[in-house]
Amino acid sequence: MGFSLKLQYCLVSVMVLLPAVCYSQDYFVKSRATYYGSPDCLGTPSGACGFGEYGRSVNDANVAGVSRLYKNGTGCGACYQVRCTNPQICADNGVNIVVTDYGEGDNTDFILSPRAYARMARPDTGAHLFAYGVVDVEYQRIPCQYSGYKTQVKVHEHSKYPNYFAIVVLYQAGKSEILSVDIWQEDCKEWIGMRRAYGAVFDMANPPSGDISLRFQVRGSTGLTWVQAPNVIPKYWKAGVAYETDIQLY
Repeated sequence: MGFSLKLQYCLVSVMVLLPAVCYSQDYFVKSRATYYGSPDCLGTPSGACGFGEYGRSVNDANVAGVSRLYKNGTGCGACYQVRCTNPQICADNGVNIVVTDYGEGDNTDFILSPRAYARMARPDTGAHLFAYGVVDVEYQRIPCQYSGYKTQVKVHEHSKYPNYFAIVVLYQAGKSEILSVDIWQEDCKEWIGMRRAYGAVFDMANPPSGDISLRFQVRGSTGLTWVQAPNVIPKYWKAGVAYETDIQLY
């Protein structure tokens, strides 16, 4: 009888702890990856996320286009650890990449920049890895980290002062995803939703005059939250300029 009670207690303890363990556990997903052509081995400034030059060079150009993980643009800016699985030519840790584009390959989840693809290889085996063209990989979501950078809101190059206003968020840290963006309408005293134009770009025709305050609906490690950035964009904003913020995304 004592043994039975102890056994039941152990089973209950395992059942209670198991969900917490599973929730916090990091795990890899099996997939495939390839690479795209680039004259300088960097990313592309014309990626579907709308990052522009940032999308070409961020994270030392270790970037990728994705399809399933693109999530209609909410997947833009996400970071992943990607490692190929052939032990003869593949480095143990693989490469950490930032999603900057949309791309479909041969049953692949990642189309890597040439620089990122090469970083998956062990020393002196890069040529062998490129010869495969498409390789089996495993990947996991990781927090983005940008040492020395705060989150920035860039006024997109297609904006036209004062009648058309478009933005894109740069240096988005953590595991966060920006689901929507609102702009404060001072005369109405209310938040007005911006449109997701494409990728990570949000826009609005005839934006409010004066300094611009924004709020972001963010899905991250703490769940679904709103993060406000008061007066983040100056009254006389300029297309192509990135403005630093104090907001924290996790």
